[in-house]
Amino acid sequence: MTRQALDFRSHFKMIMVTAMLAAGAHAHAQELPDTLIWTAYDVGSAGYAEASAIADAFGREYGTRVRVQPSSSAIGRIQPLIEGRANYGFLGGASFFAVEGIYDFAARRWGPQDLRAIAGRPASFGMPTAADAGIETLADVKGKRVAYIAGNPWINFSCDAFLAFAGLDRDDVEAVMFPSYKAAIGSLAEGKADAACTTTTPSQLYELEQSPRGIHWVPIPADDEQGWQRLTQMAPIYEPNRETVGAGISEESPVELAAYRYPVLGVMAGTSADEVYALTKALDEAYGLYKDATDRISSWSLDKAGTPPIEVPFHEGAIRYLEEKGIWSDEMQAWNDARLKRLEALQAAWSQALAEGEGKSDEAFAQLWETHRTQALNSLE
Repeated sequence: MTRQALDFRSHFKMIMVTAMLAAGAHAHAQELPDTLIWTAYDVGSAGYAEASAIADAFGREYGTRVRVQPSSSAIGRIQPLIEGRANYGFLGGASFFAVEGIYDFAARRWGPQDLRAIAGRPASFGMPTAADAGIETLADVKGKRVAYIAGNPWINFSCDAFLAFAGLDRDDVEAVMFPSYKAAIGSLAEGKADAACTTTTPSQLYELEQSPRGIHWVPIPADDEQGWQRLTQMAPIYEPNRETVGAGISEESPVELAAYRYPVLGVMAGTSADEVYALTKALDEAYGLYKDATDRISSWSLDKAGTPPIEVPFHEGAIRYLEEKGIWSDEMQAWNDARLKRLEALQAAWSQALAEGEGKSDEAFAQLWETHRTQALNSLE
C-alpha cells in the first residue's frame, strides 16, 4: 500500500471517529422533534419568561427549534394542545379547572380534559393583608374586606380555599370585586380592601410594604392538619411551603404559605410516551443552561418540579424518566393513580350529563353537570 493510501486511510478513520463522537454528543437531539410549539402566558409574565429560557436552552443544546406562542387566557393556552396545533403548554392553575370540568371548562364544548403533566415548579401563594387591618390568622379575616377579581376564577378559587382553611366561606367576609388583578392587589395600599390573594412578588405588594398601611402575610401553618384538610378538600393542588422571597418576606423573616405549581408543563395524554420521556430527560439535562435565567426558574430541578401534588396527573413518559432518576416513589404513584381515577370518574359523569342534557338549556345543563360531578366525587370517598 502506498504512503498516500495509508495517509488517506488514516485521515478517513479520523473523520469517522470524529463523526461518531459528534453523533454521540447530540444523541438526545435526535430523540426530540426538530420543531416544537409551546403555549405560554402573555409576554412579560413569569410563565413566558421561563418557557422562553427553556426553549433557548433546547435550541443551544439539542438544535430543537421551539416557538413559544403566548396567550392571555387559559383556553388560549389549552385549546391548541387539544387541537394538535401545539405540542406542549406552560400552563397554570386553570389546568386544574380543565381536568375538573369547572368554570370555563364546564361549558358543553369542553368538560374534563385529558391533560397530563411533565413537571411544574412550586410557586408560593397566600393572603397578604394590610398590617393595620389587625389580621393575624386566617380566622381573623372574618368580617374584613377581601379583594376578588371579576373574570379571574383562579384567584377567587384560591381565596375561597384559604378561607376554608379557617372554616370560613365568602359569606363570612366582605367580598369586594375589582375589575383587574392590578386593581385588586393595589387596593390594599389604597385602603379599598384589607386582604387579597396572590403570589409574593407583585410590584403592588412592595408598594404596600412601603405605604403607611404596611404589609402582613397571614400564615398558613403546615402543622394545622384540620385546616389543611379543609383547604385541600377544595383545592387538592396546594401544599405547605416555607417562603423566604417576596414583599415583607426574607430569609430572616420567612412565612408559612401554600404552594401550587406555576407554570405547569402540560401535554395531552395521547402524546407518545417515548417523546414525553425524551422531553423530560432534555428538561433535566439542559437544566444548567437555564437555571439562572430568572429569579425562580431554578425550581425547575426535577426533584422539586417532578413531584406531586400538581394540577393534573403526570404523563407516563415523564414518570418513566423520574423513576430512572430515583425521584418517583410508591407514594407518588399512589397519588397519581388516585388522580387518574378521579379524572376517569369525572369524564364518565360528563358523558352521562351530556346524554341527559341533550336539548336542555345551558342553565339546566350546568345544574345537571354539577349534580353528576358531585355524585362522581362523592363516590370516590
